Amino acid sequence: MVFCSIEFVSFFLPLLFAIYFVIPEKLRGIRNFVLLIFSIIFYGWGGPKFIILMVVSVLINYICGIFAGRRFRKEARKGAVFFAVFCGIGLLCYFKYSGFIAEIINSLGVVVPIPEITLPIGISFYTFQGLSYVIDVYRGQAEVQKNPLRLALYISLFPQLVAGPIVRYSTVEGEIGKRHENVKDFSEGAVRFMFGFAKKMLIANGMGSVADGIFIQTSSLSASLAWVGAIAYTFQIYFDFSAYSDMAIGLGKMFGFHFLENFNYPYISKTVNEFWRRWHISLSTWFRDYVYIPLGGNRKGVKRNIINLLVVWFLTGLWHGASWNFIFWGLWFFIVLIGEKYLWGDKLKNLPSFVGHIYTMFVVIISWVLFRCVTMSETAMFIKAMFGGGNGLWSNQTLYWLLQYRYEFIIAFIFSMPIKNIIQLAFFKRRKKAFFRLALNWCPIFIALVLFAISYIELVSGSFNPFIYFRF
Repeated sequence: MVFCSIEFVSFFLPLLFAIYFVIPEKLRGIRNFVLLIFSIIFYGWGGPKFIILMVVSVLINYICGIFAGRRFRKEARKGAVFFAVFCGIGLLCYFKYSGFIAEIINSLGVVVPIPEITLPIGISFYTFQGLSYVIDVYRGQAEVQKNPLRLALYISLFPQLVAGPIVRYSTVEGEIGKRHENVKDFSEGAVRFMFGFAKKMLIANGMGSVADGIFIQTSSLSASLAWVGAIAYTFQIYFDFSAYSDMAIGLGKMFGFHFLENFNYPYISKTVNEFWRRWHISLSTWFRDYVYIPLGGNRKGVKRNIINLLVVWFLTGLWHGASWNFIFWGLWFFIVLIGEKYLWGDKLKNLPSFVGHIYTMFVVIISWVLFRCVTMSETAMFIKAMFGGGNGLWSNQTLYWLLQYRYEFIIAFIFSMPIKNIIQLAFFKRRKKAFFRLALNWCPIFIALVLFAISYIELVSGSFNPFIYFRF
């Protein structure tokens, strides 16, 4: 089951609301149990057998979390953390990287069978969440959760279960046991959910149609067509992933949970470093806090800092998938970020801001080609075509895609900018006038309802709408 499906919108969510909110707020344990059951149903809809894997992950983290608490000796606590990391990363490697490792071994001349293992949806996300809980308990940044059902709810909570954001236990620790659902939060969460739903159905899917239609022609692309495809995918992945984050944050708020933001208009960045402070914030901060800083960060000299960044970006690429493309995607950002930090960063700051923006978007668009292509040879052909080494500089298909999806391109460009913030600020400054105060309160709700209705019609008349990050 996915957020953008008839089953979820028409049956799962209304039924959950009906059962959850009919239970008195003082019966918090029963409300949590209802959320847990529905989260398990949500996860098991497409692959019931993987529920067992998630239960095993919860049990490992629950037991290790207890032994990582301050009541035990330091050796036992370290052992608990090590065991949690070993089991969590071990399971992740088995399900996600076994085939890739077998292919590498075969390429070295040693023949081994390539295992056919189905990747459990969301395993990268809930593995990182479970590990953050154990590590935070060890560090004294979170209390030991003695109730296994509460920890299970944290790890399996359906809004962010299969595609993030990666929610730290410390963020929702208090709200699992004690939270107050109210009309204001529910309304704001519903509006956020509906806007995210519209971003996916009306923008991301349109840009995805363009990207799919062009990337399939890798061997016969003109330069203009390759750039249109790359830009379309740049918009698709942003609106697809940020839409899921919007929907997850909105749903969480409707049930009294306040997740941290995962995107902050990354395409307005003027440096690649700034881009990663705005893009997939929960992942970049996870690697910073649990890998980069423990390795020494930038505290042990330039050489060590470069090695630490290399490790982080290699792992970041590998986290996204078992493919050389993802590894080189991570290393691409490593090279650029090292350059910004030690070579051209100061010079970039002295240039006009639009130059920094063009530079950043160029780096990001190239990175998304690496991300989207299946093989390195396909990537090489696509990038070669972007710079005139393919089927000429121009083709009539370029004009076709631009005209056919002109409105989607325009809307995608506008809403990748902080236009919403500008409008809200303008209304907020005039809030003393009754009209602007009324508009500030009711316009977002009205617009969200209209967009949701249009998106729902699109959903009913369309087909399956998976999110890009489901495969991670």
